[in-house]
Amino acid sequence: MFYSIAKLEQLSGIHSHTIRMWEQRYNALKPVRTEGNTRLYDDDDLKKLLNIVSLNQSGLKISKICSLSESEFELLLDKQLAVDAVFSKFDYYITQLVKFGISYNEYNFDKLLTSCINRFGISECYRNVIYPLLVRLGLMWRKDDICPAQEHFLTNILRRKIFASIDKLPLIKKGKETWLLFLPEDEDHDVGLLFAHYLLRANNRDVIFLGSKVPLKSIERALQENKIDNVLLFLINLRPKKATQKYIDDLQKACSTLKVNLAGNRYLIEQLSLPSNFNCFYSLEEFEQIIQNPITS
Repeated sequence: MFYSIAKLEQLSGIHSHTIRMWEQRYNALKPVRTEGNTRLYDDDDLKKLLNIVSLNQSGLKISKICSLSESEFELLLDKQLAVDAVFSKFDYYITQLVKFGISYNEYNFDKLLTSCINRFGISECYRNVIYPLLVRLGLMWRKDDICPAQEHFLTNILRRKIFASIDKLPLIKKGKETWLLFLPEDEDHDVGLLFAHYLLRANNRDVIFLGSKVPLKSIERALQENKIDNVLLFLINLRPKKATQKYIDDLQKACSTLKVNLAGNRYLIEQLSLPSNFNCFYSLEEFEQIIQNPITS
């Protein structure tokens, strides 16, 4: 795959003019040029740039980094992970996870993510690494900088880790509330919903997790057969406002006596006419506040 310098800027967070300067001064990357003299970068260039960014954030000068051999590169990267350096450790994890993910390197991706979870805990890891990684993946996917296979490869490992964290939580006989979690039948990105499941369980809430692509009739049946206090769903995909409003209106018919918590695409959600029992949130901190302030029956 080839990338323009604009795409390289998006994936690395480094401005185009800085990338060009690193090329000219330090021979950092070696793009090919089209007949029209446009720079094009391959996968190796992208991986090298991500490595350069990681080491530069540790305080190393670009001139020093660009003089390293490949083996010296890898050795320094390993050392930077082993010690708590002065640079943003979370940026380092994100950058390296992107690199391992786009190359389908499951061993290194899993090893790095596991070390992050073990070091910081799943909550801090999600807040500072997994969620920013998902945002970057979303940008890459929309710009065709990552193919569906790469995105599925990455997100399935992330899902596996969150499932493992949920599994480690002790089951309780009766929690403070019961939450019904699901995604509509045209939604399948459930990593955020899975982490909400973890947070609720960690705060002694009962959770009925239906997952992604759930038909409205199945939601209605689950509500009829269980005593539910709160409903949580995400609307992430872009969809017509009229169709989304109809879905909300239909959902309200089944949830009129419940608290419905809604998150996802803020631009879309803010255009909707929401019933008074619907509560919107757009950050992890807001959701944690909701958990800490349970409804009263």
